[in-house]
Amino acid sequence: MSTPIYELALGTKFRQLQPELQEYFSLAPGAGSYGIGEGVFDVVGCRQAWLRPLLATVSGEQAFFPEYGERVPFRIENHAHLDPFGRSSLTARREIFFPGRTRLFQDTTVAETSHGGTRLIDYLGRYRRLATALDLDVTPEGRLRGVSSASRLFLGPLRLTLPASLDATAYAEQWWDAADGKHRIQVKVLQKHVGLVLIYAGSFDYRLAPSLPNGDGAAATRTATAAVGLPRYAEPDRWERRV
Repeated sequence: MSTPIYELALGTKFRQLQPELQEYFSLAPGAGSYGIGEGVFDVVGCRQAWLRPLLATVSGEQAFFPEYGERVPFRIENHAHLDPFGRSSLTARREIFFPGRTRLFQDTTVAETSHGGTRLIDYLGRYRRLATALDLDVTPEGRLRGVSSASRLFLGPLRLTLPASLDATAYAEQWWDAADGKHRIQVKVLQKHVGLVLIYAGSFDYRLAPSLPNGDGAAATRTATAAVGLPRYAEPDRWERRV
């Protein structure tokens, strides 16, 4: 089994994470299992009503959505795999159960290794058209903190680096709540001119389950552009190699 991508990126700091977080982020290609989280978001979505019609126009990308709610149930699956280009990856597939509508929110985080070390690149949405670098750190309490930076948009052959005036920054924190016996997460996406674009914060239970029959190696023989170790239903409509 290979090294988990978060351990590759954090190095020795990975062992400073709370033990429960180390377990959560320890999935790696070939592990023979995938993660399932089920819980409730205390808040999720876009709080600014005027911005929601704009988000509705891009909701098909499965990276943003116009709804906002409180005490909203959700489910997440984490699958460690190799992407079609051989990079160690972790795909997260979230189902958010708003009243009357379920939203799918998905991304793939990829380990990019160079002479300067390993960095994580997060590809968002069903077409993986938006990519952002992740800067990670561990707090003194053992929580994981991440900040997105340097977003790129891929439109056909074009690779567009978003200028600072248009880019949004995501601030994420995840930790183990010993008092409640649950994982907790908080993510805020802020844009300097718009303010808070997206927020989700809540708690969940997490467990591992054996890899699905079509998610451990079978994908390698389906097509030349399929991921290895990712079930068919969790694959995006398109993969992106550029960073």
